[in-house]
Amino acid sequence: MDTARYVLALLAVLMYPPAVGWWYVTHPFIGFWRRLGRPVFYGVVTVGSFAMMAIIYLFREPLLAVEYGTDPYLWPLAFLFYGASVYVELRCRKRLDLKILLGAPELERSGKGGRLITGGIYARMRHPRYVAVWLGTVAWALFTNYLAVYVIAVALVPALYLVAVLEERELRQRFGAEYVEYCRRVPRRFVPTLRSTGSSRPLSR
Repeated sequence: MDTARYVLALLAVLMYPPAVGWWYVTHPFIGFWRRLGRPVFYGVVTVGSFAMMAIIYLFREPLLAVEYGTDPYLWPLAFLFYGASVYVELRCRKRLDLKILLGAPELERSGKGGRLITGGIYARMRHPRYVAVWLGTVAWALFTNYLAVYVIAVALVPALYLVAVLEERELRQRFGAEYVEYCRRVPRRFVPTLRSTGSSRPLSR
């Protein structure tokens, strides 16, 4: 079990920084990437992500130096968070395809790619995928019981909030009044409303 916890903790410190960084590279510079085109964007981001992971790997020992041992008492809570994460993620996947997950609509040269998601779980909160990511990270931290993964779970709160703000700025530019109206109908970013207020159309962003 100690080996499994270590491997999962290592994967967390390797994967989370480039995964979150992907969106920080995308949204603030979306006009620049649209001019260069998708192949250039995906090439640069992929190479940058692997380079970041390689650098992190070199510092894996100090990053994973503090761990609190195998604690079965934390596992039920970890499974609870993980189950909630999977539930929210599956609800999101009913509305998202791979192109959307990779940010392809944002990168269309016209700046008008895709259509706005307003149905399903997106009629209850505006950023359910970020909620799913955070819930899953907490589960990961509780199971591995490594300080570094707890730090990642805490750091994700402001990090994902800022990603949401940057994404909403891009969506507002892309969809204009339609997105403003959607925000009016669904005022909460991360906490679901009790009843659906959005369109039931299966749209993609």
